[in-house]
Amino acid sequence: MPQDDDPTRDSAPDLQILGDKITLQPRSYVETRRPGDSDHDEEALMQNMARFRSEPLRFLREVSLYVSGTGWRAYDNVIGRPIYYSGFSEQMRNSVVSAPLLRTCISELADKRLALEESEGWLRKDDKDYAIKRAHRRAVIESGIRDVAEKMTDDMICKFESKTFIRGAYYLVTQLLTRAYHQGIHVSSEEVLRLRKVAEEAERKKQSIIFLPSHRSHVDYVSMQLICYRLGLALPVVVAGDNLNFPVVGSFLQHAGAMWIRRSFGNDALYTTLVQAYVDTMLQGGYNFECFIEGGRSRTGKLLPPKFGILNFILDSILSGRVNDAIVCPVSTQYDKVIETEGYVTELLGVPKKKENLADFLSGGSSVLSLKLGRVDVRFHEPWSLRKYIDEQLTKLNKPPGTEDLTLKTPENAILRQKLLRTMGYKVLSDINDVSVVMPTALIGTVLLTLRGRGVGRAELLRRIEWLIARVRAKGGRVAHFGNAPLVDVVGRGLEVLGKDLVGEVQGLAEPTYYAVDRFQLSFYRNMTIHLFISEALVSASMYTRVKQGGGPAHQEISYTALREQVLFLSSLFRGEFIFPSEGLEANLEKTLVELENDRVIKLQRCEKGAIYSIGLSDEERLAGRENYDFYCFLIWPFIEASWLAATSLIGLTPPIHQKEEIWIEVTQAQNTAQLLGKTLYHQGDLSYFEAVNRETLKNSYQRFEEEGIIYVVKSKEAKSPPRLSLSPEWRAPRDPDTGALLASGKLWDFIERIASSRREGKNRRDGATVSTRVLKLADLLGAQLFEKASAPESRTDAKLSNEEANKLKKTVKAERRRRKLEGRAHL
Repeated sequence: MPQDDDPTRDSAPDLQILGDKITLQPRSYVETRRPGDSDHDEEALMQNMARFRSEPLRFLREVSLYVSGTGWRAYDNVIGRPIYYSGFSEQMRNSVVSAPLLRTCISELADKRLALEESEGWLRKDDKDYAIKRAHRRAVIESGIRDVAEKMTDDMICKFESKTFIRGAYYLVTQLLTRAYHQGIHVSSEEVLRLRKVAEEAERKKQSIIFLPSHRSHVDYVSMQLICYRLGLALPVVVAGDNLNFPVVGSFLQHAGAMWIRRSFGNDALYTTLVQAYVDTMLQGGYNFECFIEGGRSRTGKLLPPKFGILNFILDSILSGRVNDAIVCPVSTQYDKVIETEGYVTELLGVPKKKENLADFLSGGSSVLSLKLGRVDVRFHEPWSLRKYIDEQLTKLNKPPGTEDLTLKTPENAILRQKLLRTMGYKVLSDINDVSVVMPTALIGTVLLTLRGRGVGRAELLRRIEWLIARVRAKGGRVAHFGNAPLVDVVGRGLEVLGKDLVGEVQGLAEPTYYAVDRFQLSFYRNMTIHLFISEALVSASMYTRVKQGGGPAHQEISYTALREQVLFLSSLFRGEFIFPSEGLEANLEKTLVELENDRVIKLQRCEKGAIYSIGLSDEERLAGRENYDFYCFLIWPFIEASWLAATSLIGLTPPIHQKEEIWIEVTQAQNTAQLLGKTLYHQGDLSYFEAVNRETLKNSYQRFEEEGIIYVVKSKEAKSPPRLSLSPEWRAPRDPDTGALLASGKLWDFIERIASSRREGKNRRDGATVSTRVLKLADLLGAQLFEKASAPESRTDAKLSNEEANKLKKTVKAERRRRKLEGRAHL
């Protein structure tokens, strides 16, 4: 691999954390391979953690070192607030329960309960002992609520109690992790040194570090705890869903740093206030804190849109003044191979997620211990002050800090908080992308899924990976440190980690030839690189509206105006799917076009004033078989296909011609039907990518359609009542008045056709009237089944809106239309 133009050749070395040892791996690190070395000797540090069967004496010695707390294992002189001492949990529980915020909430709830009992005649004002009885009853109610709050607090809080426990836990988890990820955890030495300095300053100021990592695996929080323990940083309290709080494992995780929260709070004012009080207590005390910005694990490989639940609590702590400041540290965690990807695929294909339990945990854990999954790469963005960031945003919004009381519950403050949350959430995601490392497996997956043909020879695979590495670095991305190891060795190891279930090799040919076995699962790794090239992909897909028409080069050129309109349309369509550069459309489009021109992918026609008026493929790109242009198209095509599928499924939500009453459909059932439609169209040849039927992307599309008012969604106050949807009247497809058949016309059909104009067209699929008719019939058939099921007497969901829901919907629709108008952003 050429090294002269490698921007990382002078970068800071990596630290490899494997077992007991931390090893420096500089850019020039070369692993010595001796003749006769087997695969088991590939990583010499694998032997750092002894095994009882092979080395019983060394194993017992290691255990004794951890139990006695020898050297760094003692975990005594940590940077940060003191943790792991007897009485920690009781002290934290008392602090939370005595928090003024929680006490006020308990008092208000007691008053409400007392007022209700009085209205129902339990207390009579004409009773001579009314005042005494009322005071006694209020004390009883308040005491009962306080007992409930104490029980909730004890169940929720993390319990840093015993250093002996955490020493043993570190040893046990490291033993398990290094058997699965045999190359250990890699971090940047420069980032770690910077983080330690920030932690020392935060300790001095009694401030918390809020770690906000990406989330692709359960290993994410394990690796973070291991890094902090090994490097002498105070362990963060990790926000975790109570679905993981099952017997044995739940208690273990709680003592290792987990705080349990419900997946949904509903209208529980006590629980919501309790969480806020706990967050306040931790941030006031300067305890480190960790929550996942995406909420749940990403099943697709790319970052998910930010979830604002816990962020809202943190923001409230700062805006209210209860907490002065905290330090935010975005974290990227990347893997050679993610343990759970096979399970993700089944979930994305519609198989319900199984509830976590001990039996599955033990059987699943034991099945991965013998695997060689490569390494985990953890990168820390430069930490920043949350108070400073909020003040800067308030100034930009013409709300200088201290001029208004942002704790007041007014519509204006609610809008302002949402803006702050949104900008903060997407800033964190952008920071994570900035420090993310592209792993060898992601390079292989990306190349295999962006080439035409059944397979690719080794030489061509290496050539395209080398090109991709150069493009990643040119875009400011990072590629995992390979040392001076030849690219062929790096790719070979990547192929071993992916395994034959994902990438196959055809034997007996003139050269080794590889092909994607499981394209769906491999797309997880391809999606780890797409954020770097999203602008180029949107431009290429927009150009495709002309390129797909064929003809000579001049016929395939597209005007700047037409290109801009399609890029704007696709950007708006994927607003919730990708993180776009913050420069704005015009500046970003101009920059992307110039970069593609410099890379000789496209040629630009400019007028005398230098303005671009026409764009087409360059002669060099045509001679090269459009390979680089196709690369960008292949990245985005599966997402365009998924959006087309989601939009097409909406046609079936047009009410049957004989239906007089308004029928509302369960959101989950509508999405399941969209997935069934996609699977059918794929096997009938009308859908090019099977991954387009994945549940996550379809949900994102439906969410986008709701934001744009294409569909209306009603959520019931009852937690057990599922959300329902209806297609907006102005978006409903027309029907033949005689036959009742759906017609390929109208606003929704034009919207579908616009998405389709950027869809891939190849030997497996052709657009045409026959296809349109077939797709419409199938969508209508499935839609009719939805309406029939929803209106059936045995349906558990109310297919009609109550008067209260109908009135609320009218207000919501009106407010959303006003919001979209004032927002000044592009809309579908």
